[in-house]
Amino acid sequence: MVDVEAQNLPVTPDINNAPAIFKKANLPVTLKFEDVVYRIKIEAGGVLKKKAKSEERLILKGISGTVLPGEMLAMLGPSGSGKTTLLTALGGRLGGKLAGSVSYNGKPFSNSMKRNTGFVTQDDILYPHLTVTETLVYTALLRLPKSLSKSEKVEHAEAVISQLGLSRCRNSIIGGPFLRGVSGGERKRVSIGQEMLINPSLLFLDEPTSGLDSTTAQKIVSTLWELANGGRTVVMTIHQPSSRLFYMFHKVLLLSEGNPLYFGKGANALEYFSSVGFAPDVAMNPSDFLLDLANGVSRGDSNEDQAAIKQTLVSAYKAHLSSVVKAELAVDNNLHTSSNDKKLKRWSNTWWDQFSVLFRRGIKERKHESFSTIKIVQVLVVALLAGLLWWQSPIDHLQDQAGLFFFYSGFWGFYPLFQAIFTFPQERMMLSKERASGMYRLSSYFMALTLGDLPMELVLPTVFYAITYWMAGLKHTAQAFFLGLFALLYSVLCSQGLGLAIGAAVMDQKSATTLGSVIMLTFLLASGYYVQHVPKFISWVKYISISQYTFKLLLGTQYDHDQTYHCNGGNQTCLVRDFPSIKAVGLGGNAVSVIAMAVMLVMYRLIAYLALTRIGVIKK
Repeated sequence: MVDVEAQNLPVTPDINNAPAIFKKANLPVTLKFEDVVYRIKIEAGGVLKKKAKSEERLILKGISGTVLPGEMLAMLGPSGSGKTTLLTALGGRLGGKLAGSVSYNGKPFSNSMKRNTGFVTQDDILYPHLTVTETLVYTALLRLPKSLSKSEKVEHAEAVISQLGLSRCRNSIIGGPFLRGVSGGERKRVSIGQEMLINPSLLFLDEPTSGLDSTTAQKIVSTLWELANGGRTVVMTIHQPSSRLFYMFHKVLLLSEGNPLYFGKGANALEYFSSVGFAPDVAMNPSDFLLDLANGVSRGDSNEDQAAIKQTLVSAYKAHLSSVVKAELAVDNNLHTSSNDKKLKRWSNTWWDQFSVLFRRGIKERKHESFSTIKIVQVLVVALLAGLLWWQSPIDHLQDQAGLFFFYSGFWGFYPLFQAIFTFPQERMMLSKERASGMYRLSSYFMALTLGDLPMELVLPTVFYAITYWMAGLKHTAQAFFLGLFALLYSVLCSQGLGLAIGAAVMDQKSATTLGSVIMLTFLLASGYYVQHVPKFISWVKYISISQYTFKLLLGTQYDHDQTYHCNGGNQTCLVRDFPSIKAVGLGGNAVSVIAMAVMLVMYRLIAYLALTRIGVIKK
């Protein structure tokens, strides 16, 4: 096997040496957008008013333009000018009140166009514990069509790694805020590489140079320039490019408060603004000058009327450039190709292929969190402490033994609940990104996540139970041990399902944590251990309490219906079933408990799945 680490590969890729599939786009795309208008509703009046009226706000105000294959369009403008909104609209990912027309080779956005479109978000949404190679290989297995074999998909990923100059860091993990990994520029190239796997004809990028130094930004844009030379249509937003980057753009769109101020060749921008009375006083970076104009600043004079300058520039665009842009739109330069969109299946791979890849990826990523040192130490310390507190507890100390079983139900009710609550809020951005690109079905993702977590979530409670069971000196039979273990793991699965449901429904970690605490505390209080005489009007809570059913099953594994113990200081023999904290839940009816928990196990996960589709985390 070739040692790629020792290869002296160029950082900036050479398109002529790239594999054939990357030399040019499969389907050249002409992108046209005309009079694009976007409105959003905002609430007026504040929270203190009883009847707050909603009003509409214009975000995009009639923007037009065209981008041909082989061209790279850069959208410039200050923060809040509408760059990202327009990019999202052109990428087919914006809902709501969008007016105007956007066409791709003269046709609306479709499944076939979605397959040929790449979209790189501003934030690099990547799994931190996966290596560069693993990230791209898993993406290739999910996004490339099933007509390619697994080895061919891996070859595609290897080709992208070489093309984007990532060979030196191929075996390095991505990293994150608290985990050292690859550099920011390499992370951005990995994000671009994920989209390049499908050899897109149309590539959208939101702030690809954000947070990067000028040299790294130069490498990124040079890579994009090479990709555009391969016949791709590249559209990006960029905040404040250097002069070197500015002159690499084939076309520039300048926005200010949703209004277009300029659309055309980047090299002609200064000449146009000079013709309408706005010329820089000194030699400067063209992008700096354009951004000053977009902010209503023409000569650095703080006393000038910024609103008036913006209005003048908007009027100048309408008078001089609008007709030119519209004339360019009228030219029939669309590439008319046959479309098999009706025959094209929505998904590149089968449900099982998606599930198996997501299952393997999920285990590889989440094992680091599930088996982190702090979690292992936490469980072991609590297990040893509980074992010492209940050391060789005899049956005559029935209150102590019952207390241990209730501690089981409480600790392993809260622990998996809070582990699961954070799952979907943390996965939200990744889920939105990958589902928007059509990588997989929501059902395959959900099943892979829930089943993939099972082996990891059940290991720690098993270890905990084994330690405390023998230290506490509970019933020395294999049947009692394994039935108790089954009851505990059953409880863990139910609590985990409840956590998934709460996290998916609320999607806010603080709110979900608060709600989960309240629900689980309610279950504990109503389970019959603390209060044996619960008022009838609230006693129904015990029928939905995971803790109550778990406590009941654990008691049933240790005690028989007619079993006795020494009571009243050892002078009398009493029935275990008559002990107050045990009598409240009873020793019979275990089958009902098993069925009730089975219903909850399925129901909570069903709620979580429906919540993901209902609240609009992704578009189905």
